[in-house]
Amino acid sequence: MMLKAVILIGGPQKDMLIPRLFTGTRFRPLSLDVPKPLFPVAGLPMVQHHIEACAAVPDIREILLLGYFPAQQLQQFVADMIAQYKIRIRYLQEYHALGTAGGIYHFRDQIKSGNPDAFFVLNGDVCGDFPLQEMLDFHTGLAMPSLITIMGTEATRQQSTMYGCIVEDKETHQILHYVEKPSTFVSPLINCGVYICSPDIFKRVGEIFNSRQDFYSSTDDGEATESIQLEQDILMPIAGTGQAYVYTTDRWWSQIKTAGSAIYANRHYLQLYHRTHPSRLTENGPNKPKIVGDVYIHPSASVDPSAVLGPNVSVGKNAVIGAGVRIRESIVLGNSTIQEHSCVLYTVVGWNSTVGAWTRLEGTPCDPNPNKPFAKMDNVPLFNTEGKLNPSITILGCNVTVPSEVIVLNSIVLPYKDLPHSYKNEIIL
Repeated sequence: MMLKAVILIGGPQKDMLIPRLFTGTRFRPLSLDVPKPLFPVAGLPMVQHHIEACAAVPDIREILLLGYFPAQQLQQFVADMIAQYKIRIRYLQEYHALGTAGGIYHFRDQIKSGNPDAFFVLNGDVCGDFPLQEMLDFHTGLAMPSLITIMGTEATRQQSTMYGCIVEDKETHQILHYVEKPSTFVSPLINCGVYICSPDIFKRVGEIFNSRQDFYSSTDDGEATESIQLEQDILMPIAGTGQAYVYTTDRWWSQIKTAGSAIYANRHYLQLYHRTHPSRLTENGPNKPKIVGDVYIHPSASVDPSAVLGPNVSVGKNAVIGAGVRIRESIVLGNSTIQEHSCVLYTVVGWNSTVGAWTRLEGTPCDPNPNKPFAKMDNVPLFNTEGKLNPSITILGCNVTVPSEVIVLNSIVLPYKDLPHSYKNEIIL
């Protein structure tokens, strides 16, 4: 069997009308310097976790990244991934946002070359412990051939309406009904944004494309013609026709829409390393900082032995952590400095930023409710109904300087700022 994988990574936000990946104002300070798919979570760029999951499936021979970021922004990353995973990887640049199905249709010749038996499609704004091989075994073992198999997972009744909802035949796992973000409860089974498609799906997408060509020929709206959504335009019409199936997983899965969800994903990917890559986790030892729980420290980072890190901390390339520093549930990005005796909790410290001595950075986690089975992260809006900033994790953009002996609480600091004093519940522009 020969397979391919397609990872949809979206692009820089230009048009508010076009459905897109990786949106959310809360991520913006962190995504001004690198494309969002390259933002490090648990020490690796987000999309590298997808590539790693795909490379672990023996039958996948090629991985295609689809998006509309300028090619030069991903050129070095793609070269590094090819060298590391010894698999063919290419970035295919869309000329504008083509939608989740429009992109794969536009590059159908590249996907179909070599005659793959099927291909995976993964949304770039999800994270998880992807059971791709198990999903493939399910797909190939179906009695009737499937045009598309969706990875599904269970959510709470209240949260399910924020996702694509699936109604399945419990015996055959055939999809009977599919609704994208319904206004009322439909089903607790939700779409994970991971699919296995038969090459025959291009015929279906082509029919939609051609019908829109006719419809929009009078308006010359090329973008509307080619922006085709896999969820609304393909899944909803074929549900109940015997051509779509769902593979249900109970493994960890989440979306990465906000910086708060990056902290949550960081925690779970670090936990996952115990099974997949134990060598990436830092252990306690002589002349090492005290490690509590799961911690990743880049080999080039300098951490004072008197510092205490963890649980769930990632420290990036060439970062410097001073004496007596305490960090937990945080991501410290490359070339940043945390001076002695500072405390960093539920915070993302941006590239090349400096935090003075005896300073406290603290945010508020927005984790799923631990008392509700299947609860997912809520993508809390930036402001509440009263126009006030909702409590969230603290974010420092790149090249931010925080002075000594101040507190920054539940605040978002845009790049290149020198903070003069303490802040609480503010966006510092």
